[in-house]
Amino acid sequence: MEEFRIRPGSFWRFAAAFAGPLLLFFLVCLLLGAIATGSTPLGTVIGLACAGALLAVVAAKHRRLVTGTVVRFTDEAVELSDAYGFRVRLRWPDITRIDAVDTRVAAPGAIGRRGGLRVRARPLRATGLVGWGERETPARIPRWMRDRLAAAPVDPVTGRPEVAIPLGELDPLWERGPMGAWIRRHRPDLAG
Repeated sequence: MEEFRIRPGSFWRFAAAFAGPLLLFFLVCLLLGAIATGSTPLGTVIGLACAGALLAVVAAKHRRLVTGTVVRFTDEAVELSDAYGFRVRLRWPDITRIDAVDTRVAAPGAIGRRGGLRVRARPLRATGLVGWGERETPARIPRWMRDRLAAAPVDPVTGRPEVAIPLGELDPLWERGPMGAWIRRHRPDLAG
C-alpha cells in the first residue's frame, strides 16, 4: 500500500474557483461600507477587510481538505477518502478510463441579480481515474450534491455508480510519478 496527499502550494488554484464570488462579495462590501461611512476610500478598506475574512474561511476549508484527503493505492484498488467523510473506492478491473474529473466545491448555481452581475464558483478540473466503484458519503451533505451524485450513471450489471478519483488534484504531474507507476503496473492498458 502507498498513500498520497495533496501537494503543498495548491491553495491559489483552489481559491481561483471562488474568484467570482469573492469579487462580488468585495464589491458589495465596498458599496455598503462607502454608503455607511460616506467615504469611498474607507468603503474600499471595509470591502478589502471583508473579502480578506472570506478568503481566510476559504483558506481554512482548503487546509482541512489538504490535511484530510488521502489516496491509497493497493494491489486490489485505489481509494480516496477525505476529512468530510467522503470515500470512493475503485477496484483495478473496474476502472474504465483516465479522463477529466470535475470536483465541485460549491453549489453549481450562480449568485447575483438576474439581468445584472452573476457569478459562480467553478469546479476544479483535473485528470483522474473513472470507473464503476463504491461511494460513501457523509450523512449530511447539501441537497445539490446529493442530487448530483444520485444522477451519476450506474453500471447496469453490478448496480455500482460511476465514480472518479481526481489524481491531478493531488499532483498535477501524477502520470509521471509514483501514482502513474501504480497504474502502469496494474492497468497498463490505461496508461497510453
